[in-house]
Amino acid sequence: MRFGVVVFPGTQCDRDCHHVLDKVLGQKVDYVWHRETKLSPYDVIVLPGGFSYGDYLRSGAIARFSPVMEAVAEAVASGKLVIGICNGFQILCEAGLLPGALLRNDSLQFRCQWVNLRVENVATAFTSSCQPGQVLRIPIAHGEGRYYADEDTLAQLEAEGQVVLRYCNAQGELIEEANPNGSLNYIAGIVNRERNVFGLMPHPERASEAMLGGEDGLYLFRSLLVS
Repeated sequence: MRFGVVVFPGTQCDRDCHHVLDKVLGQKVDYVWHRETKLSPYDVIVLPGGFSYGDYLRSGAIARFSPVMEAVAEAVASGKLVIGICNGFQILCEAGLLPGALLRNDSLQFRCQWVNLRVENVATAFTSSCQPGQVLRIPIAHGEGRYYADEDTLAQLEAEGQVVLRYCNAQGELIEEANPNGSLNYIAGIVNRERNVFGLMPHPERASEAMLGGEDGLYLFRSLLVS
């Protein structure tokens, strides 16, 4: 499997994702500059976290117009897998490839901490290595991670199983204290209707080696390898 990690001006987690895919999982992976317009060599496209274009206007609002995003949309339409992490999630929402939006954390503070995530749907290419209800421990690092959508969109996401990850406590319970940014319905990650686009706010690449404090992020990356 060959991965392409997209690099926007300001992206800071591209090397982390590249390291995990290359050194930890032994996969073929390339950096893809945001001006690239061809993504045909890649099976999976990764939009990593960071502060693309300095988060001016809104997070992801400028990166959404980079030339590579047209190629990303074409890749999605052709059925290729796309994963957006943190800022990558924001970009996917801004580009209309995922529903909803990521707003300022309800605390109005940047949150950098380990969180617990309950796996809600294992019937996706991104979570197939997980068990239903499994709790993953993965860190977050964002100031605009509060998932928001209108009532009709939320109802659709829930009815069609598009909610993949929710913030929870260590026992898998959905309690307010475990929701670090005030996301509606405790949403931490969703997929599109076709199940080939995945956006999540936590950083699995930061939880893929024991020396960094945990390896639960590998459940998500390894799922891609068996999809």
